[in-house]
Amino acid sequence: MKKLEAIIRHFKLEDVKNGLSEAGIQGMTVSEVRGFGRQKGHKETYRGAEYTVDFLPKVKIEVVVADDLVDKVVEIITNSARTGQIGDGKIFITALADVVRIRTGETGAEAI
Repeated sequence: MKKLEAIIRHFKLEDVKNGLSEAGIQGMTVSEVRGFGRQKGHKETYRGAEYTVDFLPKVKIEVVVADDLVDKVVEIITNSARTGQIGDGKIFITALADVVRIRTGETGAEAI
């Protein structure tokens, strides 16, 4: 099992969600996050004063899938979230030792 964490632009969330749903991927966690990478924020002006916005708002999607679905999910997220501009985001893939469904006590792939 793998956990995929994708940091994407807000307006691409619906496209990613629809792509994953069409592929039969069930369940995801979405969080609003702030951060920066190469994009390094931008300058704004408010009442004549210029200031730098370092941390840009993004969305973090977390999905847990079986090992054989990782490439498919990465492809769906990449294709759905890409705009071709700096700041499109990243996908982090982590191995999971185990998963436990609290309600039933199921573990492993059955708990996904």
